[in-house]
Amino acid sequence: MFMSTTNYYFLLFLMLSFIILLVRAFIRRKRNIPVELFIEALRNENSGQFEAALHTYENALFEETKIRFQSSGLKNKIKEKLKVLHTMIEYKKSFHYTR
Repeated sequence: MFMSTTNYYFLLFLMLSFIILLVRAFIRRKRNIPVELFIEALRNENSGQFEAALHTYENALFEETKIRFQSSGLKNKIKEKLKVLHTMIEYKKSFHYTR
């Protein structure tokens, strides 16, 4: 039942690593970047800034793909919004060319 000093250091290293991982997970859970970007994109879309909303939705989708353990509900919403925005931007561009 005698532990050497290297075993104590190893045990200390494991405990510190576990604590750091818990703190990191707690911070990431508190600050949900894809949701914040999605809300910002909605604001841009509602104010008529479709290009800015498109870029923000793409950033939100990229951030959502980086998080592996999220549900795909937000990802599907973002993809649908991107389709609609691409259609709206193309319609707006074709409308400007006909004038």
